[in-house]
Amino acid sequence: MAAYVALIRAVNVGGTGKLPMAELKALAEGLGFAEVSTYIQSGNLIFRDGGDPAAIAARLDQALGDRLGKAPGVFLRTPAELNAVLDNNPFAAMAPERVLVSFFGEPPGDDALHGFVAPDGEEAVVRGREIYVHYPIGSGRSKIRLPALKAGTSRNINTVARLAELAGGIEGA
Repeated sequence: MAAYVALIRAVNVGGTGKLPMAELKALAEGLGFAEVSTYIQSGNLIFRDGGDPAAIAARLDQALGDRLGKAPGVFLRTPAELNAVLDNNPFAAMAPERVLVSFFGEPPGDDALHGFVAPDGEEAVVRGREIYVHYPIGSGRSKIRLPALKAGTSRNINTVARLAELAGGIEGA
């Protein structure tokens, strides 16, 4: 069975999509996922499953939609894919807590940076199914506008690295 990380959109952010991680873990175990764990309170699920990745993501998204009243969006990555995200980081020289990666189900497209406004010197790069954004003053204070980000879910580089490590730890088990 393959190891996966499910990056769940809009969970425990700004008072929306309230879902205790113990409940998320129980929901995933109820779907038959093995070696389930969570990481921090922002909708990161690590597990093993032998099914098709697209079907796994859809099943989890539907179950979460039933629980939350609306499907939040689930973006699945393997440990190797997360390591590639880290390797492809165009802002590797920057402080990792100031670089966020937005994950999507499909590549965002050629127009993904359309409407990008960076008043504080933010930079954005599209690579594969991700958009990397460097926030020089931090994401919490930034006034960035990038409409494409709304369809994905973001994690900072430190979190991506930890998720890759955790998923990699169960991959060989």
